[in-house]
Amino acid sequence: MTQARSSTSFISLLPFALFLALFLGTGIVLSLQGVEFAFYQLPASIAIIPAILLAVLIGKAPIEKQVGQFIQGAGHPNIITMCLIYLLAGAFASVAKATGSVDASVALGLSLFPDYLLLPGLFLVSAFIATAMGTSMGTIAAIAPIALGFSQSADLNAGLVAGCLLSGAIFGDNLSIISDTTIAATRSQGAQMRDKFKANFKIALPAALICLVLFALLTEPGASSQTTNSVAWLGLIPYITILVLALAGVNVFIVLLTGIVLAAAIGFIQQDYQLSRWVGDINQGFANMQDIFILSLLIGGLSELVKRQGGLTALTNTIESIAQRFSKNTKTSNSLGIAALAFCANFFTANNTVSIIISGDTAKNLADDAKLTPAQSASLLDIFACINQGLIPYGAQALLLGATMTISPIEVIGYSFYPMVLFVVALISFNKMIAAPKTQG
Repeated sequence: MTQARSSTSFISLLPFALFLALFLGTGIVLSLQGVEFAFYQLPASIAIIPAILLAVLIGKAPIEKQVGQFIQGAGHPNIITMCLIYLLAGAFASVAKATGSVDASVALGLSLFPDYLLLPGLFLVSAFIATAMGTSMGTIAAIAPIALGFSQSADLNAGLVAGCLLSGAIFGDNLSIISDTTIAATRSQGAQMRDKFKANFKIALPAALICLVLFALLTEPGASSQTTNSVAWLGLIPYITILVLALAGVNVFIVLLTGIVLAAAIGFIQQDYQLSRWVGDINQGFANMQDIFILSLLIGGLSELVKRQGGLTALTNTIESIAQRFSKNTKTSNSLGIAALAFCANFFTANNTVSIIISGDTAKNLADDAKLTPAQSASLLDIFACINQGLIPYGAQALLLGATMTISPIEVIGYSFYPMVLFVVALISFNKMIAAPKTQG
């Protein structure tokens, strides 16, 4: 009876498999055929519709109830928060570009960094802001327009720049003590923030250093600013203000709204930027984010259906069961179970915070059984959820970068080296990672 129930629950994961098969499969096939912009031919927001229909067909609840569950998932606070960030980020990028703030920031950046250090510089700035803000999404929303300017003015590969920015944002978000992923991981495991930070830092720092070297080596030899223009310092005010507010811990919505207003004010002073044009640019910024806005809502609803149908529960129970079968070394097997649990849960939810929350109770049981410290289990949850988040093309970060840089999210994750390197470093350092200290602060 239990096996039949588990099999039925696993069937509810099929919609995600269908979505990935349609989205990735179509893009790959068209790419092999030489079609330009292959991954844009079937937008993710369209590819997910058959998956939603399949989820409804699989579900045994009445249609009205499933529709209610779908709407509840789409309206989850985390989903709505992401969608609002999308809109404000799009508006800010549009206004900043129209008023010259992007050009000013690019001129300054190109004057500060040698051509061969542009990518490492972007990685460090992104990592620093994400650590201070505690959000990779907020970091990307604030810096992506600048990164777009860099890629265009310095003749850099847009995908490489986007991957560099995503790498830094994931690194900072993973370490930040005010990140929602850190809060979720420490609370669910009963760990102290500083202990979890120490456990993460030992793994994250080597991975970050390797990435800095990689990005320096991969900077295209021909990259050059191709500009001798002086810096329009007034145009930098919106970005400087955004960075200062972000570092001060101000809410990301206030940060972006302030940037939108300041960019318009600078435009009015410098070039008689009119109210009607400001409104039009904001509207255009909103329109630029339409696809990822819709996709985020649909993914939230689909995740809720899968969760209600038992798919995520079956996944966590199966991983726990597999981990418990390795009785020779309980600490290693249970640690791998926690890592796999966070990684897989994020694959099906596309939200590292939600995946940590879903995995929390099972991870705690595995940790207690293996006598892992709370900091160790919290670190495992956070690291492997963030690794997956930085590698899925339908994740919020890759989608926002793809929309801002006007490239496919597949191209973004193709250059997202930090999660890849972190995965390898974490596995190599696994035994050291789970070596229990004598005391727990």
